[in-house]
Amino acid sequence: MFDTTKIKTPCYIIDEEKLIKNLTILNGVQQRTGARILLAQKAFSCYHLYPLIGQFLSGTACSGLFEARLGAEEMGKENHVFSSAYRESEFDEILGCCGHIIFNSFSQLDKFREKALAAGREIGLRINPELSTQEGHEIYDPCSPKSRLGIRLADFRRDKLEGVTGLHFHTLCEQDSDDLEKTLAAVEEKFGDVLAKMKWINLGGGHHITRDDYDIPRLERCISHLQEKYGLTVYLEPGEAIALNAGYLVTEVLDLIQCDIPTAILDTSAACHMPDVLEMPYRPPLFGSGLPGEKKFTYRLGSQTCLSGDFIGEYSFDEELAPGKRLIFGDMAIYSMVKNNTFNGMPLPDILLKKADGSMETLRTFGYEDFRSRL
Repeated sequence: MFDTTKIKTPCYIIDEEKLIKNLTILNGVQQRTGARILLAQKAFSCYHLYPLIGQFLSGTACSGLFEARLGAEEMGKENHVFSSAYRESEFDEILGCCGHIIFNSFSQLDKFREKALAAGREIGLRINPELSTQEGHEIYDPCSPKSRLGIRLADFRRDKLEGVTGLHFHTLCEQDSDDLEKTLAAVEEKFGDVLAKMKWINLGGGHHITRDDYDIPRLERCISHLQEKYGLTVYLEPGEAIALNAGYLVTEVLDLIQCDIPTAILDTSAACHMPDVLEMPYRPPLFGSGLPGEKKFTYRLGSQTCLSGDFIGEYSFDEELAPGKRLIFGDMAIYSMVKNNTFNGMPLPDILLKKADGSMETLRTFGYEDFRSRL
């Protein structure tokens, strides 16, 4: 794949060629349908790549002031913001960064409507279709009974839509377009009369468009339906799809110990450097490995931290591991760099770019001051 012997570990590596492949697929959807696709910065905020991403996509989507500033400063195209609630002290600055302001409640709309309209901004409302299409991940399900995200039909005020030009929903997580199609049916059933009065709709994120088996024609039919029936401009704001399988985390084996099974101690951490491994949870791909027992030697991979459960998972290998062995985890561009932390004083991994010509460029290095300055 690439030579890891001269790389300081742990480090993230972004694969420019694979990123461009994803962006080309997404841009194809835009070109064929006229939909506008935004980078959801919550999944991938490596702004060094924003100029490249901006060549393919229509802009950025953000969740608050800091992401709003980053999108405006580093990409400078369309910038949409949604927050479950806005801080009054930040709202004027958000208005200066974003053209589309999406509210989560009518109370927030009432509070900020006048300012947003005076600034000439597009105003949207997030709705909750109340149709769960996920299984086993309530923490990531915006349609769960506990969800605070989006206005339910029972609370929707059709008499208070002054100045509102669009609707937004985000209900998917790593899903295909069949679930989008089901969700759109629920949206039309509950809010179809409102859609007929809007200018735009934002279908949110969670669309795994760049996954090999994703049904793009079905997605494009959904987009065309909204355009033809309601005359809407359609936005999507995927995060994962933009950098899916376009990043790696390189780590080194530090020690081997015997627990209930052989265990390798790595210089990386699930808790610090790939938090979704514990939150989802999931087992990240590891190049050259197999499932437990599939290959001759099986190991549990753990970290230096004091968290007893800081394990990445169990993997098997053709050969025994030894201190100094380099391992490469895949799909580490998304929800890793944006969520990492310095618990236990763990160093943050440097960020490198594997360019299309095969050369490596260092985008960012981290050290003690990055740990110290956070406290």
